[in-house]
Amino acid sequence: MKIYTRTGDKGQTGLLGGARVAKDDARIEAYGTVDELNSQVGMLRDLAAPHHVERLIAIQESLFTIGSHLASSSAEERVRFKVPAITEESITELERGMDAMEKDLAPMRSFILPGGHPSSSQAHICRTVCRRAERRVVQLSGITEVDAILVRYLNRLSDYFFMLARHLAHLHGVADTPWDPKG
Repeated sequence: MKIYTRTGDKGQTGLLGGARVAKDDARIEAYGTVDELNSQVGMLRDLAAPHHVERLIAIQESLFTIGSHLASSSAEERVRFKVPAITEESITELERGMDAMEKDLAPMRSFILPGGHPSSSQAHICRTVCRRAERRVVQLSGITEVDAILVRYLNRLSDYFFMLARHLAHLHGVADTPWDPKG
């Protein structure tokens, strides 16, 4: 299978069901940002190994599922193409993961600055890209119907990345750097 099709050379791309839209369409922006996040999670997985690898792979699979939801324009298309669901259990798993990591960490007493170890820094990058993806999906939901669970999952996922950043720093013996506002 060739990777290039030439079908996008005029600034349009195809959705899951075959409909053509402009490459700057809100739907493309939403799932493109989710795709960008998935790539950043891949880098995080590489930097964090051997820690949290299985959970990060599960997150990447969920992000592909979210992208497929966003690339389809109807529930019928999602059924026809057998797109898996994002479930409440997916969100609960993120919460369980955060609760488990929090047990290892000192309580936060201030805002913290990103950094300290490459894996922790990458988790913060994932957090910020996840927040942007969430904003893009919310923006899309103002134009067309989007399953609300996708926004909830992305919201919780950004929290997960914050906790993961702190946990990875902890695993590497790096203390949080508190924000010390000068003013």
